Amino acid sequence: MSNEYRHVLVAVDLTKDSHKVLERAMQIADRNEAKLSIMHTLEPLGFAYGGDIPMDLTSIQDQLDEHAKQRLAEIADANVAKENQHVVVGMPDTEIHRFAEERNVDLIVVGSHGRHGFALLLGSTSTGVLHGAQCDVLAVRVGKDGEAEE
Repeated sequence: MSNEYRHVLVAVDLTKDSHKVLERAMQIADRNEAKLSIMHTLEPLGFAYGGDIPMDLTSIQDQLDEHAKQRLAEIADANVAKENQHVVVGMPDTEIHRFAEERNVDLIVVGSHGRHGFALLLGSTSTGVLHGAQCDVLAVRVGKDGEAEE
């Protein structure tokens, strides 16, 4: 059995550190002549607000979705084909696992902290991705401990 990766998925949070995470994934994909996909997961607004808002959040969700797609395209630049750029709505670890399984991803690359600082590695997304993944997961260290995001 070959140890080479055939499909690398980069899951990004759209912060400035996303470029560093993508660069690392690109190096691995290039070395292995692998397909490279990039994705961002938007949590549904209903989750954030407990579903108790007496208004239709669809148009706001659509705007957030459109903004995320534009931001993802900026990060992906010419390095990831448009058809391999994905914005999905849901819980990040669940959606990353689903995407990886449906599309035969054999390496998931994530940043080891995001908007919530270094605690994210020990907390939600990175740990969730690591524990439920059916393939290898690479956590790329970004930023410094305690460094504020700009």
